[in-house]
Amino acid sequence: MSEPPAGIAVPALLPLAVRLRLAQAVRLTTPCGTGYLVWHAWGERRPETAPLVLLHGGSGSWTHWVHNILPLVDAGRWVLAADLPGFGESALPPAGSHAGAMTAPLADGLRQLLGGLPCDLVGFSFGALTAGLLLAGQPDLARRLVLVGAPGMGVAPGRQVRLQAWRHLPSAAAQRQAHRHNLAALMLHDPARLDALALQIHIANVQRDRLPRRRLSHADLLARHLGAVSCPVHAIYGTHDAVYGPHIHRLPAAFAAAAPCFAGLQWIEGAGHWVQYEAPAAFHAALMAALSA
Repeated sequence: MSEPPAGIAVPALLPLAVRLRLAQAVRLTTPCGTGYLVWHAWGERRPETAPLVLLHGGSGSWTHWVHNILPLVDAGRWVLAADLPGFGESALPPAGSHAGAMTAPLADGLRQLLGGLPCDLVGFSFGALTAGLLLAGQPDLARRLVLVGAPGMGVAPGRQVRLQAWRHLPSAAAQRQAHRHNLAALMLHDPARLDALALQIHIANVQRDRLPRRRLSHADLLARHLGAVSCPVHAIYGTHDAVYGPHIHRLPAAFAAAAPCFAGLQWIEGAGHWVQYEAPAAFHAALMAALSA
């Protein structure tokens, strides 16, 4: 088999057959500040099925979904994954570096690409916070919202994880060690899942993060906006999500109180924050259940 064609940065440590299929993505752009918001699309667009839009987490890119895209395509979905403003290949947001600064270019992009057709919107971590704020302001953009490892639900009294700074470190080896520490502390629960691919994806993403002073909300920002979301709201979490630590058991009640159309929370046993990477098969089953509810 030949190497994937140029055009999308597919992680090199993926199996070649997977790389070849992911490399078939169609690259789309919409305006974002002084540049462009970059979207990657896989699969066949079908009028009878809503587009499935994926928003990645902070310091990330579409590669946060690297294990999930092809199973969704094989399930018959047209998958559209954004690089959020200031991350991956996308330009900086026009104003600010917080989740609210993402919503205007995302809304404009979705209207341009989907022509007013509502999507199924799935957000991970910072992307989940962004998705909630987006639909609170413009609820017609989606018919369903799935929040994966969402912060901002107001159930943890403070920051649960301390990450190591890495940009100042003098060598690539020292930086790599800091990246490994941060993946273990925040993203992945099972040490066996902190593999070379996870490290490769993480390093490539954080090196392209142009919003380094962005703060992940540990307060109740998402909870305060879910009341304005009129579509069904689903949630998926790993049982060991480090964002909430020992307070994670409070999430179901917090969602039920905040979201008028809360449709339930599914737990992925033994997984951490980056649940769709750590337990892709269990995550896919949970996501398909939410999408078919």
